[in-house]
Amino acid sequence: SSELRYTANTQLEHLHARYTGTGNTDPPDSDWLTHQHRDTLSSIVGHSTLTSFLAIADGEATARVKFEMTERMLQPCGPPPKKDDD
Repeated sequence: SSELRYTANTQLEHLHARYTGTGNTDPPDSDWLTHQHRDTLSSIVGHSTLTSFLAIADGEATARVKFEMTERMLQPCGPPPKKDDD
């Protein structure tokens, strides 16, 4: 039983090391929301048709839209909330 838990924990640690972004099962809401916004922005930048659509809708150049979305990926939901140190 304890060996099985050790193996499961080892596999989980291996997955966390190999694939960034595979967090624990209960992330804070702010982290989850930040990852969702960042994934959405990177998807839009990665698909040229979506970027072109937004550029036309905003009346901006495609490169400008890509630049602004890339900049927003740094802090897509604003500064992180302060953590309580108990």
